Amino acid sequence: MDENVLRLYGTNWCLKSANLRNYLQSAWIDFEDYNVEKDEEAATRVKALYDGALKFPTLTYGGEHLKNPGITELQQFLREKGLLP
Repeated sequence: MDENVLRLYGTNWCLKSANLRNYLQSAWIDFEDYNVEKDEEAATRVKALYDGALKFPTLTYGGEHLKNPGITELQQFLREKGLLP
């Protein structure tokens, strides 16, 4: 799996997941969106990051991950990765 793809792991009912999804879409940032309740493979990838716990929303890029970031933290992460000017 290509690590240089931004991925959002969340659910449809989680407001934080929705806020992050909406922000990324409004900033025209390409990302893959995974629902960890409906995609077992996605859930397994997230659990591997947290010793078997399913924590969301989680974003991954370049071999790094963020758990439940706020928009400011997400923006900083995206800038560090060159995904946001």
